[in-house]
Amino acid sequence: MPNNQFRRGELYSFITGMASTAIARRLQKNFKQEGIEITIEQWSVLYHLWKKDGISQQELCTASFRDKPSITRLVDNLEKLKLVKRMPSPTDRRSNLIVLTDNAKKLHDQTMEIASRTLNEALEGVSASDVERAKVVLQQVYDNLK
Repeated sequence: MPNNQFRRGELYSFITGMASTAIARRLQKNFKQEGIEITIEQWSVLYHLWKKDGISQQELCTASFRDKPSITRLVDNLEKLKLVKRMPSPTDRRSNLIVLTDNAKKLHDQTMEIASRTLNEALEGVSASDVERAKVVLQQVYDNLK
């Protein structure tokens, strides 16, 4: 039996999109209150670089689910902020690696603390088992469509 019986306004993509947007807006507000002048999009690129520094722009595209023009723009802006540098790839002359600067490395702990606080705020009143179940369901939806 299909599992798509829902009323208007209950489309899962709208619900998850609204929640995602609300969290992003609050995180942006919390960054601003702490004097961190980067966008959530820029932070998400830094997040992937904190996990693995010195990856190509193509790897950033894959990791962040963004297209090449978006990543190019984000990296350009992060370079202007002196948070990343492009370095020639030692194995591929056509490719640059994106490398964190010391300034970006210094932002890691502070921004992760703000992100953690923001997520805790968003999940207030939600049980750990409900969070875990939501993760499982959303992962299954993603896996079904990739």
